[in-house]
Parts: sequence; C-alpha cells; structure tokens
Amino acid sequence: MLVVRYLYMRILLITPPLTQLNTPYPATAYLKGYYMAQGAEVRQVDLGIEVADRVLSREFLAGIGLEEQARLIEPVKRFLRGQDDTLGPRIANRSLLPEGKRFEQLDEDNLEWSFGVSGTTDKAMHLATLFIEDIADYIREHVDPHFDLVRYAEYLSNDAPTFDPLYNELQQVPSVIDRMMLEILEKECKEYKECEECKTIDKVCITVPFPGCLYGALRCGQWLKAHTSATVEIGGGFPNTEWRQLSDQRIYEFCDEIVIDGEIKGSERGVIKGSDGEVKGTIQFEDNIADSIADNMSDKDICPSHSSLTSPSLPPHYPLPTEICPDFSDLPLEKYLSLTEMTNPMHRLWSQGRWNKMVMAHGCYWHRCAFCDTSLDYIGNYHAPKATTVVDHMERIMEQTHRTGFHFVDEALPPKLLKEVAEEILRRGLAVSFWGNIRFEKAYTAELCDLLAEAGMVAVSGGLEVASDRLLKLIDKGVTIAQTVEACRHLRDAGIMVHTYLMYGFPTETLQESVDALETVRRMFDEGIVQSAFWHRYAMTCHSPSGLNPEKYGARRVTLEPNPFCNNEVDWMPIENGKWKNENYPGADANSQFSTLNSQFNYDIEAVGAALRLATYNYMNGLGLDQPVRSWFPIRVPKPRV
Repeated sequence: MLVVRYLYMRILLITPPLTQLNTPYPATAYLKGYYMAQGAEVRQVDLGIEVADRVLSREFLAGIGLEEQARLIEPVKRFLRGQDDTLGPRIANRSLLPEGKRFEQLDEDNLEWSFGVSGTTDKAMHLATLFIEDIADYIREHVDPHFDLVRYAEYLSNDAPTFDPLYNELQQVPSVIDRMMLEILEKECKEYKECEECKTIDKVCITVPFPGCLYGALRCGQWLKAHTSATVEIGGGFPNTEWRQLSDQRIYEFCDEIVIDGEIKGSERGVIKGSDGEVKGTIQFEDNIADSIADNMSDKDICPSHSSLTSPSLPPHYPLPTEICPDFSDLPLEKYLSLTEMTNPMHRLWSQGRWNKMVMAHGCYWHRCAFCDTSLDYIGNYHAPKATTVVDHMERIMEQTHRTGFHFVDEALPPKLLKEVAEEILRRGLAVSFWGNIRFEKAYTAELCDLLAEAGMVAVSGGLEVASDRLLKLIDKGVTIAQTVEACRHLRDAGIMVHTYLMYGFPTETLQESVDALETVRRMFDEGIVQSAFWHRYAMTCHSPSGLNPEKYGARRVTLEPNPFCNNEVDWMPIENGKWKNENYPGADANSQFSTLNSQFNYDIEAVGAALRLATYNYMNGLGLDQPVRSWFPIRVPKPRV
C-alpha cells in the first residue's frame, strides 16, 4: 500500500484581476507552500499585476489613442517600482505628467500640508498615481466598462442575489481586457513542460478574495474548462462568505469544485487513475486531511514528470494557514507598483510599498462582536502558532522577497502572541517593520507598546466602532471608550501610528449617540492619539450575531429566505416592543424585498454619515478641531454629552 497526496501533480494557482497593485495577495503563496510540501509541482500567477502591466504599456496606450500617456508610462512605472527615484522631482513640480480629471480634485494647500517640501518622493508618488488613475478612468469610459485598478466588474458581483446578470455577461464575447487576461492564462498553462504520457495541468486553484475578482475568476474557469482537462477549483474569502447557501448549479459551468472552510463542495468522492486509465485507488479521509490510498500501485503507474492522479477530489480539506509558510518566490515582485491613492497616512501604508502579507494567527481570539461574521471559520476558528514558528516564516519570506516589511492580515493580532513574536524578533536581532489589525484593549500597556515599537511595529488599525459605551456593551465589543483611549495613547507615545474604524447606523443608535461619537473622535485627534480614521455604515450580515439573532439588538430581518447566488448582507428593520417601528412602511411586510432606507431611523442617517466623514477628513488634516461638532451636520443635532 502506497500513501500519495499530491506527489507529481501539476497545480496552477491563480489570483484573478484585481486585488491591489503594490504587493501580492497571499492566498496562492500559502497554497503553494502547502502543495509543495505534499510533493506537487506548483506554479502561481497573479493575473492582476500581469494584466495591469500589459494595460499600462506603451503599446496598449498608443493603440487606444493615449499617445502622450504612452510616451511617459514606462518611466512612470519604473518610478513607482522604486527603480528610478530621480524622476520624482520632475513629477512633484508638475512639469512632466499630463493632468486629467483626477488632478482637478487636488487641493493645493492640502497637498503642501501633506507632503511639504521635504516629501518630494511621496508627493511624486501621489501625482503619479493620479496619472495612472486618469488612464484607468479613460479605459473604463472608452474601452472596457469592467476595468478598474483594484477591482474588475465588481458591480456584477457585489451583493448579487441572483447569478443572472453575471452569468449573462459571461455569455458575451470577451472584452479587450478579458482577452488580454486569457492570453496570459493560456501562456502560463503552456509553459508547463509536457511529457508524452501526460498533456495537461492536473488542477487549477483560483482564489476569489473580493467581489471585484469574481468575474475574472469565472472567465478563467470558463476558458480552462473549454481548453484543458484540469480540475478547476474556486475558493477564497468571497465564496467562503457569500456562497455558503449557493443553490444555482450554473456555477459548475465555470468550475468543478468550490472550497468552503477548507472543504471541497460539489464533487463526488474521487478515484486515483494510472496513466492507462485504470482505477488504482480511492480517497479516504482521516483527521480532515485526505490521504490518497493506492492499492498495488507501482512506480511505473505514475508518470515521472508529473502526476497521473486525475481525481477531482484531492484533497477535501486544507490545513490552517498558520501551519504553512507561504512561498512568494515565483511571483514577479519587480512588477508591483507602489501607489499613493490618498494622502491619508494609513491608506498610504495599504497601497504604498511591497509589504509581505502573512497571517500570524488564524481567526479572532475574541470572536464575539455582534456586527462581525463570527460564525464563519476564518473568524470563529481561532488558532495561534508558536512565536518561533511565526518568526521562522518571516525569515523564510525575507529570503524569498528580499523585503523586511510585513503586513499581518489577521482579524485581530492576539496581544500575548504579539508580545512573544516581538521578543523573538529582538532575540534574533532582526531588522523588520510590521503592522496589522488589533483590538484596543487594556493589554496594550505602555511597556508592551514600547516593546512592539522596538521590535519594528510601525502602525496599527483597530475598531473603536460605535464610540458609545452603551453600544459597545450591546455589540459585545469587550472594551470601553476609556480603555480604547488609553491603548491609543500608549501606542502613540511609543511612536506607533494609529488608525481606527468607526461605524454608524447600528440598530437602536440614536442621533445623540452619533454626535457624541464624533466628539470622542474629535478629542482623540486633538490629543494626537489617532492619526487616521474611517466611518462606514453598519451592514447586517447573515453570518453575524446581529444577523443570526437580530431581535436581541432591536431589529428584525425582512426575510430569512436565502438567495440562490450570494448571501451576506441582509435587509432589516428596527422593532419596538416586538413590532415594526414603522408599520406603514411597505417593507414592513416580512415577505417583501427592499433596501435598508432612512425610514429605519427618526433622523436623516445619510446626512449624518456624510457629516461624520467630512468632519473626520478635516480632523486628519489638522483642520476644524476647535470647531463645535454640531457645525458639521446639515441637520439640527443635539449638543454632545461626552
């Protein structure tokens, strides 16, 4: 009896357009690390950066009538890749680049405040990014309506209850950008050296982290199923969130398998075949990891250059990413573009620089917040490795990428493990920089923050959320405003930049609480304990505690029936004493479909959201901090009580 997992299999891993252009999304790197450990031959391709590189080329831009942009695009790309810094002064003094609509939005005073005289390179990056965005706008308006720099045909996938619009678009002739993407995919497939016995790749895994990647993923799957015999597998954050109740079987016209929580859905238990087509064994399952057991299989049954394992069901479960060291080694790291889309300091971290993305711990150690998808595996299933394992992986990644900066993409970095990792970094004498998402809690003492800064932490992001102690308790955030302020103060004092997420429109939230929340934010900016912030409107999801048990939070879902395609955000209405808050509103019929509207609240929620964002934007730029918070609102609001 011979135990085989992926021995000799040929696997292609794909990130479809588009995620971000400054650094690789890490999903395929983790999959590569796993499959290579199983004995497979693995290649990975980031179609996002490959498509962007072709679109942003002299040949393509000249072909669509952008002659001046075509002349400058190659030098600008070299500058944004850090390959020619000497171009910075010419871009910064605005004597080189043609300026389109994006430049019309520039505020000269804000530009100088953000970058000054000494920030020539950062200022030039921002202006070069506007140049690239102008090109993207032109392509979207005149060449391909699907195109965008960080998403592709997202409007067809975002909150899509049915597959029909996306499916119908996929029946159309591929667009110019589609054809470009498929040409790159075909080239990647052909670059696998073929042997006489085996003529194709065995398996193609396509990650779909965001809705802006789904259209490209399905186009790729469509082509692969028509032109190869490979098993096509789709997984990632989007299907794990949106497709848990998928019932539209047309999706299998574009893939063979869907991976949810590491488990394969949509295919029968597979078999192992030899090169002669004879069945050699079946799949068996042990401890959530599939072992392919091939009885009486000899070496001659397996092609020496790659696998004859053709089952579409190998294996049905993947290990947690904390158990795997990602492998970025075959990605074209020299092609990524360091963009500065916004002057916001935290947004610049996200889009500027080629950070090594990796996971410190799987899931969230708290996993109780009412607004969060805590019922899903990638949040609720918490697992922390040893600190030595984390730092081992960091060292191996630095060898692959020759970069020492890390963005930990955890739901929330656990303070205990974070402390141990920092101590291990210092013990090994490593010079690294890192940042990630945290929970603002009392664990972040002055001593811990000093230790983290010494080890290389440069920034954190975290949720202050509703900025109301009543609501923080209601959503089970596990922190108070006072604890958050204290943690932010310690981080600031240690020299660590702080960004906070904020939320408005949670069930039962009053206008007074929204005004008080802005006053809290104003004080934090005024004291300098946060440098960046962002407001978003609360969305009820079917995987969150507030979506699973909305009555507990003073709300009721309009319908419990799942959509045939995507299921995540759900419609809801407030209730009072067990009744709809607005009985006369048509949406009070629990069987009706409608969008969440202002009638949920007894005040103009959209006007409140606009005011919160406008005020916070000014606070980030050091403006309006001495202005009463009530003055930001276009509607009459009460005085803050904070």
